Amino acid sequence: MKDRPALKMVQDALDRGIVGPDTVIVESSSGNMGIGLAQACRYFNLRFICVVDPKTTAQNLTLLRAYGAEIDLVTEPDAAGGFLKSRLNRVNELLRLIENCYWPNQYSSPQNSLAHHVTMSEIVRDLGQPADYLFAATSTCGTVRGCSEYVRQNNLPTKIFAVDAVGSVIFGHPPAGRLIPGHGAAIRPPLFQTGIADECVHISDLESVTGCRRLVRDEALLMGGSSGAVISAVEKVKHRIPDDAVCVAILADRGERYLDTIYSDDWVLNHFGEVSHLWRGPSRSNSTTTTAISRTA
Repeated sequence: MKDRPALKMVQDALDRGIVGPDTVIVESSSGNMGIGLAQACRYFNLRFICVVDPKTTAQNLTLLRAYGAEIDLVTEPDAAGGFLKSRLNRVNELLRLIENCYWPNQYSSPQNSLAHHVTMSEIVRDLGQPADYLFAATSTCGTVRGCSEYVRQNNLPTKIFAVDAVGSVIFGHPPAGRLIPGHGAAIRPPLFQTGIADECVHISDLESVTGCRRLVRDEALLMGGSSGAVISAVEKVKHRIPDDAVCVAILADRGERYLDTIYSDDWVLNHFGEVSHLWRGPSRSNSTTTTAISRTA
């Protein structure tokens, strides 16, 4: 899901002459945007430094290094106990220390949200009609804002649910510790706008894990943490949705990057206790009708 905005941010900077062959790209990321930027920078032969924190999964670090990215690890949390502010402080420090350095700034770049005008247009095209409801996780707010802008600019009837994490401050909730990278944020990103979504649903870490595990059980889909949150959000509000409504749930990434966390029984037991009853049992697939549209960007 982050590959499109990553490429769009780098391409835009190249087109405007902000970035050249010797420019060093620096970004803060808990995983997926960093991997997208690493891929884009590898394609354009640009040096890339990704500022990460201890919550970044081993798989994501391996992928970053495979694309040639340099890892800069922040180990000390900020005053609120999170790492985002610490990562951003480190980015600003690197901007001062490294000559000819550029920060795409996924948290405020308009290219981040503009990339998802295309996402929304493809959803409408592939469905053959506008969706009645769209569910999307939020962190930088790029996806939700881009989809929302497209809906409003084209006068579509789609109602947008932003799926935020419990402990995220984006929609005004108090900060708290979070385990799932890439879902929610410790600061309100500049891309956030009042009215960016019609409604926000807050999902806990355990609900995210449960949603992921149920996706495997019911749909044989191995998906990432924010995807489990999106599915859990649908579960929370489905009683308010008409039976014939067309609903779209954006699942941002696959689950291979979470094998040591969300899909590790030991990790789940360590953080939540014995909770496997929440997803074990017979599949409910026989009682639901699901039409899946899959597209590779």
